[in-house]
Amino acid sequence: MRAATAVALLSLCACACANKTDAPRVIEGGDASHGLIVMKRVGCAACHRVPGVAWPTGKVGGSLDGFAGRSLIAGRFPNQPDTLVRWLRDAPSLSSETGMPPMPITDADARDIAAYLYTLR
Repeated sequence: MRAATAVALLSLCACACANKTDAPRVIEGGDASHGLIVMKRVGCAACHRVPGVAWPTGKVGGSLDGFAGRSLIAGRFPNQPDTLVRWLRDAPSLSSETGMPPMPITDADARDIAAYLYTLR
């Protein structure tokens, strides 16, 4: 009985940590090309290294290269469209400890940025 319980528990743990990077991430109404324009306008590259932006190349927030393949946002939150849009607009509402400020963008801008980030493999 213990062995069966242990196997079941290990299976459950393995599923919880499964690679979810191939999960489809659809941004309703998102325009990836406009997302890059918005990122340049609001200065995301001041803190982050942003593929598609030659300068500046920020280091405080880390590189966004490969963002689409990540399972977590900021190492803490599920990398899912609704969470990402919320994070992009007002990260401190999700994590008071973050260094990322609330951004001066609309919901549409946030969806466009998210669509762009999900192109970064």
